[in-house]
Formats: sequence, structure tokens, C-alpha cells
Amino acid sequence: MPVLVLLRHGQSQWNLENRFTGWVDVDLTAEGEAQARKGGELIKAAGLDIDEAFTSVQTRAIRTCNLALDAASQSFVPVTKDWRLNERHYGGLTGLNKAETAEKHGEEQVTIWRRSYDVPPPELAPGGEYDFASDRRYKGASLPSTESLATTLVRVLPYWEDAIAPKLKAGENILVAAHGNSLRAIVKHLFAVPDDQIVKVEIPTGNPLAIDLDADLKPVGARYLDEARAEKLPTIG
Repeated sequence: MPVLVLLRHGQSQWNLENRFTGWVDVDLTAEGEAQARKGGELIKAAGLDIDEAFTSVQTRAIRTCNLALDAASQSFVPVTKDWRLNERHYGGLTGLNKAETAEKHGEEQVTIWRRSYDVPPPELAPGGEYDFASDRRYKGASLPSTESLATTLVRVLPYWEDAIAPKLKAGENILVAAHGNSLRAIVKHLFAVPDDQIVKVEIPTGNPLAIDLDADLKPVGARYLDEARAEKLPTIG
């Protein structure tokens, strides 16, 4: 029975500053590094042997992956990076302070942009500070100018099916160290969470979510390894 471990990156500098981060490549804070190491320690304490890891091309997720594997005494595990595991693209909100944005546009509108399933923020104008078209990590990719969770799922799911699911079906234990919304997209797919319910699903930073899967990759068990910081999980079956 394969185990999938989902690990949201630790606190980043822009998490600390309460800014919309999205695709901006922000590093971990010291607290974020500690959270990543703690995640690895929990993986080790649970006796989980990871066969392969996947992460995004964003520094905060890559470093979380590496720090966690190191703390789990499993630094030798191969790691694959792909932009399709990136955080959701926050479009024109990128870089803005969340509280100031709420003052300008109203709490209700910002809540819709942040938490609704299929309503994206305004598009990011091309050519600005946060235009990623010239970033060589995305050479040849069709880049979004904004994303909802629904469109995040559209890019995450093919990568899941092509790269990650076959490893699990072969019986490997897999770690995916990524971001709140790319991981929520995977959770929505695995647990068949309805569109109107996924907005209530939150994944805490640095707390590994271990999901036991059957041969068809259907969840038969799920648990946060740090029970004290666990969030409510979707219903299984």
C-alpha cells in the first residue's frame, strides 16, 4: 500500500509580511526552515521511507523538500522539480499586502479572490515587475496571467497523472513538497471534494499529511503527522 506525503512549504518572507506571493520566488524565513526540518523529523518518527520526492521550481518549496529529507535522514532520495507544482498565480494581486488590498477592494471581494474555487484575481499586466515570461524556469511553458484554484487544478492534474501517479501505482512512497493551492488541488482530486467544499480545506505549513492509498490510488486513510496542528480532513470514501 503506497503512502503519499503532502508537505506545504514552511513560512516564507512574504507570508511573514502578509503579501500575495504566488509565483514570486521568495525564500523561507528562519521559522520556515524550522518548520521544514520539523516536517522531516515527523516523517522519520513515523517510520516512512520515501522513495522519491517532487516539488515546484520555487525556492521556498525546494528548500522545504531538501530540509525535510535531510531531517528525515533521507537526503539521498531523488527529487524532481516542475513548475506545474507551483503555487497558484495571484495575477494582479501579486506583491500586494493582503490587509491593504482588503481595505481598498473590501473584505468580501478579497475573500472571493482568495478562497473561491473558480473566480480568479484580476490578470497580471505584461511587462511589469512580476512578469515571469523571461524567467528561464518557464521557457516553452504557456504561462497564466492569473489563476483560480480551478485553473491551478487544470495544470496540476496532468502532471499528477503523468509523473506522480505511476510511481505510486508501482508501490513507491512519494513526498510532494509544494504550496497551499497546488496541494489543495491534489487533495481535491484524490478525495473528490466538491467545488463548494474545497474552499474549507486548508493545509498547514510544515505539517506532513500522510495519505494511505489503495491500488487504484483511492485514499483509505489519512493523518497529519503533527496532530496538534492538524486541520480537518475531507471525508474518505
